[in-house]
Amino acid sequence: MKRAHAFYEATLEAPLTEHDDGPQKILLLPAFGSTGAIGHLYEGKPVTAGDRITVHLAVDGSLENAMERIKTAGGEVVSQVISIPTGSFFYAKDTDGNSLGIFKY
Repeated sequence: MKRAHAFYEATLEAPLTEHDDGPQKILLLPAFGSTGAIGHLYEGKPVTAGDRITVHLAVDGSLENAMERIKTAGGEVVSQVISIPTGSFFYAKDTDGNSLGIFKY
């Protein structure tokens, strides 16, 4: 969790909020322009290779800067920027090998 906490704060350029008032500690992901959260991280059972989903996260800023933040935080960028009608994104892996799509409107 400590490694994931540091990685996602660096990638999103925003603080995650730790909550330990439930059955297990969670880290809330921030929502842009809001005090709420868009999701959370917790220590769960890992999936096996090939059975993963890709989590897409929006960033506020350039995708090129997000690529550098991911590399600096210990993750891996695995594609170039891909354009789609609503914006663009790239694929990456976090420090635990989870598949990410980093998106910019």
